[in-house]
Amino acid sequence: MMRENTTWHIEVRDIIIADIVLIIAMSLTLSGGIFGAGNSKFAGNFLLLLPIAAIGVTLSFVLHELMHKFVAQHYGAIAGFRTSFMGLGITLATGAFGFLLGIPGATMIYAHNFTRRENGIVSLAGPLTNFVVFGASLVLFYILAPSAGSYIGEALYFIIFISILLAFFNMLPIFPLDGSKVLAWSAPIYLTTMGTIFVLMLIFTPIPLSTIIFMLVIALFFSLFYRRAF
Repeated sequence: MMRENTTWHIEVRDIIIADIVLIIAMSLTLSGGIFGAGNSKFAGNFLLLLPIAAIGVTLSFVLHELMHKFVAQHYGAIAGFRTSFMGLGITLATGAFGFLLGIPGATMIYAHNFTRRENGIVSLAGPLTNFVVFGASLVLFYILAPSAGSYIGEALYFIIFISILLAFFNMLPIFPLDGSKVLAWSAPIYLTTMGTIFVLMLIFTPIPLSTIIFMLVIALFFSLFYRRAF
C-alpha cells in the first residue's frame, strides 16, 4: 500500500525493477521465447533486441507511469509506482513462452477528493504520453532511418509500435485500465482519443484482428488480476 511517508528511493527501485523485467520479457518474446531457444540464432537475436527493447520499453512504459504520478500529484493526490511480485512473475513467464502479458506493477494513486474529471485527466495523461512518444519516433524514423533494414530504423519502428500499442491497450474501456476512467469522465474525449489511436495503429503498425481480440482477452484477465494483486 502506498503511504505518505514512503521514501522516493523505494519507488525508484520498483520502477527500475519493473522496467528491467519488461525489457527482458519483451526481448524474449521477440526472440520467440523458449521455443526459439533451440535456434542457433536465438542468443544473437536476444542480445540484438535487448538494447532496442530497453529504449522502447523505457520510453513507453516508464514515461507513461511517471506522467500518471506527476499529474495526480498536481491535483494533490499521493501517487507512486509499485511493483507486484505476482505481476513480475507473470510478465517473465509469458515472455519466456513467446507472448507478453506485461503487468509488473502500476502507479498507485490515493486521493480523498478526486473528481471524475480529475481522475479522467490523470488517466488520460499516460496514453497521451505514449502518443507523444509515438509522434516523435515517427518523425525521427523518416528523418534518421537511412533504410528500412537499418538498426536505427528497426529501433525507431519498435518504439513506434510499442508506444501506440500501449496507448491502445490502456485506453480499452475495461477497469482498471485508463480507458474506463476516461470514458466515465467524458465519452466524447474518450471516443476522440481512442479513435485517433486506433486509426494510427492501423496505419503505421498493421495489426491483425486476432491480435486485437487477444489484447481484449489480456485486458479482461488483467482486470481480474488487478483486484487480487493490488
